[in-house]
Amino acid sequence: MREIAVADVGGTHARFAVAQIEGGRVVSLGDQVKLQTADHGSFQLAWQEFGRRQNIDLPNELALSFAGPVGGEVLKLTNNPWVIRPALMKERLGVDRFTIVNDFGAVGYAVATLPEDQFLHVCGPERSLPDHGVISILGPGTGLGVAALLRKPDHYEVIETEGGHVDFAPLDKLEDQILSHMRRNFRRVSIERLISGRGLWNIYDALATIEGRGTTFHDEKELWTAALNNQDSLANAALDRFCLTLGAVAGDLSLAQGGSAVVIAGGLGLRLVDHLPRSGFRDRFIAKGRFERRMDDMPVKLITYPEPGLFGAAAAFAKEHG
Repeated sequence: MREIAVADVGGTHARFAVAQIEGGRVVSLGDQVKLQTADHGSFQLAWQEFGRRQNIDLPNELALSFAGPVGGEVLKLTNNPWVIRPALMKERLGVDRFTIVNDFGAVGYAVATLPEDQFLHVCGPERSLPDHGVISILGPGTGLGVAALLRKPDHYEVIETEGGHVDFAPLDKLEDQILSHMRRNFRRVSIERLISGRGLWNIYDALATIEGRGTTFHDEKELWTAALNNQDSLANAALDRFCLTLGAVAGDLSLAQGGSAVVIAGGLGLRLVDHLPRSGFRDRFIAKGRFERRMDDMPVKLITYPEPGLFGAAAAFAKEHG
């Protein structure tokens, strides 16, 4: 058994922990240290702060989950100004061996290796995730992460994607109006512009214009709190539309990937755990014309493990380095 450092770097937070791995699997994941990325000028500085808070000599092996494309000599975060150069890992961090995966790739590794009791049923048949075929994974947070897990009898593969940046397709007249409003601010409206933390605000702002009303809230945090607590009719309408769109997008991605199940993750996934089953998510998810029957026979789960990015990065390292 050996210890590795694990980091999950997103647009808003950088999370760190120490994991124990053995025999190609994660045995345990220690307590996390959660830092605001805005409080640190680089990943190296945040790494050093992690070591100070843990008051230990950090392991010389690192598993890193990164919210952006992971190929190339320079890694740039999608929603964060940090830049990471893998060639300088040993020099800057003192690590001899490392694994870097996309943030939703890491979630894919978590879905592949976490036990069944870490998933909550949302809709569809109440059966376990399949042990053969494709599981589509998506989750709203700072952005919209998308990945696919391909399971075969003797192994699995995680496919990292940037599926959150495909075009938004309106499905009714109200969404036509929402799209028209959003085009005033964005030359191209991707699904991430609606299905993300900021996405709820974009929907809310569009509905306020359509209704001829002013906006009541000052930031996304206030809006999410009001919407989830049923405190404002316009916020409620925005959240209802958010869930409808999430259902439509989840169904589209599953069809595109040839999925046989779907897992919802992301920082906002857990916040929606009580709301999704009561929303229009399922109706939009299965509304795929000739494929409605197939969609209705597909289990949709929500991952409840609190730090799937950290666990999944450790699992990716364990799978690669054994």
